[in-house]
Amino acid sequence: MKILCIDVGNTHIHYGLVEGINVTDTGDFRTRAVETPSAAEELKIALRSLLPQSQGIAYCSVVPALNPILKAALKESSLPLYQLTSDDCPGLPIVYPNPNEIGQDRLANALAAQAHHGLPAVVIDMGTAVSFDIVSSQGYEGGIIAPGIGLMTRYLHEQTALLPQLEEAELIAPKSPIGKSTLEAMRLGVAIGFSGMVDALLERVITELMAREKKAPIVLATGGSTANLTADWVKKAQFVDNLTLKGLAVAFQRAR
Repeated sequence: MKILCIDVGNTHIHYGLVEGINVTDTGDFRTRAVETPSAAEELKIALRSLLPQSQGIAYCSVVPALNPILKAALKESSLPLYQLTSDDCPGLPIVYPNPNEIGQDRLANALAAQAHHGLPAVVIDMGTAVSFDIVSSQGYEGGIIAPGIGLMTRYLHEQTALLPQLEEAELIAPKSPIGKSTLEAMRLGVAIGFSGMVDALLERVITELMAREKKAPIVLATGGSTANLTADWVKKAQFVDNLTLKGLAVAFQRAR
């Protein structure tokens, strides 16, 4: 069964056809752009082109204002439409005081980890923010939210008069830990600093999970770019493309 899965994120709308663990026909739109009529029409055309191959539609959204635009793009479809929420997250207990606070994309990641990779698991999703989601034998337990690489580079540029905007391709850290130019110093701060932050947070989570679950968690990483990350945590992680879309397909099939 092929499911059209759509992840409405803060920066991008990502979609694709999911069948089991296989994801095809993926595409992206910038989230802010879709607020314009022309881009909204392009999104509608792109999604509708995949409907003949689909047996259902599943989506998650962390941008509620865009939900009407998405539903309008799909309104002529007779396919079953499912939205993943904390109130409708089949097969995944949520051990969290205020479930409505949890981003729907984070629940999708947790479902994919549970269904396809085993527990306990830690999912690191590198988007606008970098999030850690912890799934134990008890269910979804919570996690950590920290600034992503993009936020770090933008904030340095926007909140200072002279620091330039770093592009992703520029984030390769110099060999020496002592920067000899403004650009080198920024590369070191962001590339090594981000990796070190993730490494430190992950170690704390792994230590606690091992104490409680009596075995090391599976560490999954998804989203963003990891090409320039060289910290120890990278060696511990399995990198999985389209994890959120895979989790949406799991939720759709369980909800039927």
